Amino acid sequence: MRARWVVMQSEYGLRDTGRVRGEDAMPGGETRVMKDGVIWGLRIARLTMMMMHVCLCFCARSVDPFTKKDWYDIKAPSMFSVRNIGKTLVSRTAGTKIASDGLKGRIFEVSLADLNNDEDQSFRKMKLKCEDVQGKNVLTNFAGMDFTTDKIRSLVRKWFSLIECFVDVKTTDGYTLRVFCIGFTKRRVDMAKRTCYAQSAQIRKIRAKMVEIITRECTTCDLKELVLKFIPEVIGKEIEKSCSGIYPLQNVYIRKVKILKAPKFDLTKLMEVHGDYSGEEVGTKMERPAEEAAPAAEAAEEA
Repeated sequence: MRARWVVMQSEYGLRDTGRVRGEDAMPGGETRVMKDGVIWGLRIARLTMMMMHVCLCFCARSVDPFTKKDWYDIKAPSMFSVRNIGKTLVSRTAGTKIASDGLKGRIFEVSLADLNNDEDQSFRKMKLKCEDVQGKNVLTNFAGMDFTTDKIRSLVRKWFSLIECFVDVKTTDGYTLRVFCIGFTKRRVDMAKRTCYAQSAQIRKIRAKMVEIITRECTTCDLKELVLKFIPEVIGKEIEKSCSGIYPLQNVYIRKVKILKAPKFDLTKLMEVHGDYSGEEVGTKMERPAEEAAPAAEAAEEA
């Protein structure tokens, strides 16, 4: 506050002791001293301007910005068990600025544990993108998936080989995805060796098998069916089973999914994913007790 007062004093010339700048400055840098009455008149005028500036700033800051915003319900697709995942707010429609335009394209990152009521899946983060707004409902669709950092770091261990790959695939409904896979070698039951590193040739074969399985599983279904494969880790188990003849694997996961390209927005397909919210329960009307209803009726008649 002290620093702001000093800045305002210098801004309005209140720290100027008898010397005048600007138009009153003489050529050559010299200044002329004005009479005491004129100087004090200038100071009072500048002080008045400063106080008006303070009042304007105070009035502008006293308005609560949340009074100009509305809350909207975020709806998850039908592939998840919990449909209502939270709320978001946006500025109300004003002039040419429409509220729904400010909501479309927003990305919401939600834990899969909250979407499916399963704490064992808390290490997965789902990204949902706002595609359309209907009333107070924000309709979202799958926009990506990722692992939490602590889960990735808990999987990486010494004495084991880490094998990674990624592949670009296209679903039957036109989505282009980049799918990342991660896996680790596994110690055999009768193995006496301390380390279990895979050879370079074995790693190349395992990586090729990963790419083959991911491409086969992703290109034969649409986005909704593919998300239902990601959740129970169907593709990771298939990779473990297929690569057991090359080298035993463990902790094989689809760790990340990115949407590179999406088809043109189709409201019909979005409603197939979400369903109809017209029959959603929004509360029931409660009848007031007789002793409370009577005073309210009398007040209404008097008004």
